[in-house]
Amino acid sequence: MQGNGTDENELAHWLGVTRALVDAWLDDRAVPRPDLLARVQEIPGFEDEAGQVSVVGPESQDEPAETSVVWYHRPGHDDGGREFGNAAAFAFEADLEVLAREATQNSLDERDRRNDLPVRVRYTLHELTGDTLARFRTAIRWHDLHPHYEAAAAQDQKVGRVISAGLREMCERDRLVLLRVDDYNANGLTGDDYEDGRFAAVVRRQLESRKSDVAAGGSYGLGKATLWATSRLGLVLMNSTLSEPHEGHTQRRLIGRLDLPWREVDGRRFAGPAWLGRPDAEADNAEVVRSWWADEDTVEKLHLTRESDDPGTSFLIVGAHDVASLAEAGPDQDGEAGDDEDSLERMHQRLVRALGRNFWAAMTAGGDHRPLLEASVRTLRNGVEHLEEERVDPQVHQPARARALQAFLSGTTVGRLTESGQVALTTVPLKIPERDGLTGTAGEHRAVLLVTEATDADGRINQVTAMRGNRMTVKTSWVPGLPVGTNPFQAVLLAGRAAGGDAPFAAEAEEFLRSSEPPEHNKWGQTEELRMRYSPSAHRRIAALTSETNRAVHELVAIPKEKKPSGTSKVSKRLKLSGRPSRKIRGTVMPPRLDDLEAVIDPSGAWQITAEVKVTPGGEPWRMSPVAKLEVRSGPRPVVKWAELVAVSNCELCDGVLHFPPGTRRAVFRGVTDVSTHPVRAALTGLVVELQESKGGVA
Repeated sequence: MQGNGTDENELAHWLGVTRALVDAWLDDRAVPRPDLLARVQEIPGFEDEAGQVSVVGPESQDEPAETSVVWYHRPGHDDGGREFGNAAAFAFEADLEVLAREATQNSLDERDRRNDLPVRVRYTLHELTGDTLARFRTAIRWHDLHPHYEAAAAQDQKVGRVISAGLREMCERDRLVLLRVDDYNANGLTGDDYEDGRFAAVVRRQLESRKSDVAAGGSYGLGKATLWATSRLGLVLMNSTLSEPHEGHTQRRLIGRLDLPWREVDGRRFAGPAWLGRPDAEADNAEVVRSWWADEDTVEKLHLTRESDDPGTSFLIVGAHDVASLAEAGPDQDGEAGDDEDSLERMHQRLVRALGRNFWAAMTAGGDHRPLLEASVRTLRNGVEHLEEERVDPQVHQPARARALQAFLSGTTVGRLTESGQVALTTVPLKIPERDGLTGTAGEHRAVLLVTEATDADGRINQVTAMRGNRMTVKTSWVPGLPVGTNPFQAVLLAGRAAGGDAPFAAEAEEFLRSSEPPEHNKWGQTEELRMRYSPSAHRRIAALTSETNRAVHELVAIPKEKKPSGTSKVSKRLKLSGRPSRKIRGTVMPPRLDDLEAVIDPSGAWQITAEVKVTPGGEPWRMSPVAKLEVRSGPRPVVKWAELVAVSNCELCDGVLHFPPGTRRAVFRGVTDVSTHPVRAALTGLVVELQESKGGVA
């Protein structure tokens, strides 16, 4: 478009558009809509000799879409309202473990169910420096973004401080970390740019979840915010291959979204978000941009090239950081963060561990059942492999739990545990109330409980890991009140559709449990949705499920004392009870005393004990402190610290002190010693446990 003497600001004012859009027309980066071209004809100086508006050749409209890609920043609100950040992003910490959980859950929910193949998720950390970083900044049109970043970073509020740190990392250290999340055999960002659909739900909207399947893990529409929360620059680029065509295309649908706080740039006020895309000639606002179908060269420059034509989406987090990883690194000798190589390695390993911890069940196969998910992590530096791709293996991260689920899927479970390596199965009831007052929605669901012996690398033992249809770990909890001498075990509770296709009321259980989960999807309990859709007391059904589960575990793992394994007696010879008083105190009332003690040395080398306490009835409450010491041949017994203390039954734990309420006769507590405080290995010494009255006497 060519003009003659008219100021760009005057032209923008005449047409009711922004100066930036006029500049795009004059630089041939965009073409005006026909109605705007007609209005331009009325402006003196914009007519050629034939009296027509002079637009640079018709071929400009046939240029590749990338030539007209621009940033559109949402204008400030007319009513003066201001948002200093995306509230949804504050629901989660900028933690790679949280990101891995939320992003992988979304990919798992979007698995293409037209086939029986797993969804494949790959995380790629990519550090850019030097010329590689410079080329990437050019590709994202950094010169257009920089004034907005400077304005946002100058604000003294949380988002501004995060952005300021991101700018220093990139500009002063010439370093930028990208984190790409690719999924394959997924649905992709299908649907219109603005109307209801997956694309609009992710790119345009907040707090909208387009998941109609009750087995889906997400339900709040908050999980996607972790992508932007993980970016110090608030910037995420997307490349999607669609499972169903849109506008006649399926491949390389690109869009970028930037989340910044309210800001003022060159005298204009902007509300917050911005989008990278192609100007939409059909939008009411001529500046609005939409997604575009990119060529392979553009995709490569943006580091968004996908490895295959399988449907799914690649999310590129620009300026990725991990609060927890930085905290683990600590400062170096100069007071700065640890070196970058270690940081990349920590981030890599945290992603691997998070995937193994939360999605081991989704990655487990058995019998004719394929896994629902495959996941891997790799790390690059300037396009060169730095840490090779590491596939997450559930048998490595959760061997006992994975063995239990594999036996269920293969149909090789047993009714009772009689041999090493077996998996016992039973069912527990979940009574589902009516939903929204609808008849036929209530009934008894039978959840599947699996129990097997604990093995190395399983972490904490004697726990129940619960999940539903998408097989993401929802919660892990201790089983209270286990008999002394119980063999270490792991238990898995499969509810809803995870219990199998023939489980009664599986769909109803899915919806009920999904309604009981908070945005983090990390427990089942009372929520506002559960209260509204079912009843104020509906959470009691979940408490009953927990009680039934613990009772069933007791029945499967309890060992009569006469059948305790012979190894227990060998260990017991190295255990001593101490701290019994030699005289009565408080008149005629004896303090609580240790009556029985069972212990094993766990894989980490720690003593894991279960202790029974005998309490004399009557009198006032007692406060007693368990103390662990190592038995030595001479000299004072070294005191070791507790890594963990758990009040199991008839007592409470507060700041390391056991409280025994009046009327208690017997109580049980558990403890695990802190290996770092052991002067010698547990296998080379004995253990003495004392129960000492806490200072302060009566509770």
